[in-house]
Amino acid sequence: MKSRDDKGTNTTKKMVEEITSMREDFAQWYTDIVKKTELIDYSSVRGCMILRPYGYAIWENIQRELNKMFVASGHENVYMPMFIPESLLRKEKEHVEGFAPEVAWVTHGGDEELTEKLCVRPTSETLFCEHYANIIHSYRDLPKLYNQWCSVVRWEKTTRPFLRTLEFLWQEGHTAHADADEAQEETLRMLDTYAGFCEKVLSIPVIRGRKSDKEKFAGAKATYSVESLMHDGKALQSATSHNFGDGFARAFGIQYTDKENKLQYVHQTSWGMSTRIIGAIIMVHGDDSGLVLPPAVAPIQTVVIPVSMHKEGVLSRAESLKAELAEKYRTVIDKSDKQPGWKFSEYEMKGVPIRIEIGPRDIEKGEAVLVRRDNGEKIQIKLDEISEKTGLILNEIQSGLYKKALKLREDKTYIAADPESFKKILEETPGFVKAMWCGNPECEAAIKESTGATSRCIPFEQEELSDKCIYCGGRARKMVYWAKAY
Repeated sequence: MKSRDDKGTNTTKKMVEEITSMREDFAQWYTDIVKKTELIDYSSVRGCMILRPYGYAIWENIQRELNKMFVASGHENVYMPMFIPESLLRKEKEHVEGFAPEVAWVTHGGDEELTEKLCVRPTSETLFCEHYANIIHSYRDLPKLYNQWCSVVRWEKTTRPFLRTLEFLWQEGHTAHADADEAQEETLRMLDTYAGFCEKVLSIPVIRGRKSDKEKFAGAKATYSVESLMHDGKALQSATSHNFGDGFARAFGIQYTDKENKLQYVHQTSWGMSTRIIGAIIMVHGDDSGLVLPPAVAPIQTVVIPVSMHKEGVLSRAESLKAELAEKYRTVIDKSDKQPGWKFSEYEMKGVPIRIEIGPRDIEKGEAVLVRRDNGEKIQIKLDEISEKTGLILNEIQSGLYKKALKLREDKTYIAADPESFKKILEETPGFVKAMWCGNPECEAAIKESTGATSRCIPFEQEELSDKCIYCGGRARKMVYWAKAY
């Protein structure tokens, strides 16, 4: 972006060059973004990240907006301990086997060896089950609609900021219901909540569907997910919703007396979204200049930059403009002694949706220059109209980012009719590949082994592309979205 004065031009060019082009090296581009926009810093513990103020502010905005949806649908926030006794974790066999490789254990308290190891929670199903067994006794106690905001620990071998870290922030909902139908309704309701949040708040289009049995959550009856596509053609699981049936209830003895005074097991659900969704925001909307943030979650929605602020009246007018905008939008003013060109590039890199420039000539004309981050458009706006028009443009940016991301996904969604075309698409033009599947887990495993792609989900909206499985040629049962994934 070119500065409005000659002094800033070289500085701007240098700043932009610090970010690797996504076409040159997408992984390095991503690393440059998270570091140079000050979202995170690396800690002294391998695989753990420090969420810096700008990165944490994005998470706070996500948390606030998502929590509104949870509260509106009748859920209550609670908090469980971070430690799980080994005996409690092992009550549900399939669940513990699924998480065993990722569990971090506490074996000592101070200088003393513990009589029973404590697991640092990788997820909190067992804690909620123990609690529900203690507090649910009658049908009058149901449903229980709980959610928790916390961190969890999973000892990953390979890590990357936001996408896969040893410790990460998330929310996990855990609910208990009187019967199977009610639990299934809750499972799909929360899946729809996540889909709506991704599309309306984060401007990220998603595919909704059911996971294969191989990909479902350990201990679940069924797992559903919302899947999004990144700029490089890889998929990212953005959120999941699980129907546990009564499996956990039987393992933990969670029973209630129904209206006929008979003992019944509850049916449970669990659902979650984590800070990896920030990685999705980066990889769906970002460009070679840095972040591009949806206004709904941007820590700064508008930045006011005074130009030639040493001249009389410029700084005071810029401050009054900032005060006016701050009544409606998350607004800051940059009064630092950096050159304007540096500031323009800095806030562009940070993905601030709107930049407002105001200098002596603008003030004379009763105007300011509004610059959109999404398309770089510069708009001369009358100062007495700027507050209203800022709101309209923020809405345009929000919807425009969604449309752009949707077009990218459509352009990178392919149909494969045979194994050769399936493999060629994944190697040469990565993206979502729609293909038929027989339902055999052996075919699913073979596809992953030969192509590196996994079944992302079995979408609710089915298409009969052919009657043959993409791998074995046997009778096809379902159309599946396949992709290489983060």
